[in-house]
Amino acid sequence: MKDGWKNKTMWTFIGGAATALAGSKFLKSDTAHDLAVKGLAGGMKFKSDTTYKYETIKEDAKDLLEEAKVQNEGE
Repeated sequence: MKDGWKNKTMWTFIGGAATALAGSKFLKSDTAHDLAVKGLAGGMKFKSDTTYKYETIKEDAKDLLEEAKVQNEGE
């Protein structure tokens, strides 16, 4: 029995099983659900903000290009 306490493979298996059990319980919890929902909402907001800023920059660049064309034609 003394050799059983020193067996690293056995302790690795026991640790893995305990981690899997704890992880399974956590993933089924309301806390994990709330974290997942908040993370997804944050990602969606980031995408929306980024898209809006990209479109604004694109419109500003088009305006500058048109102004430059008009200015070059006048010279």
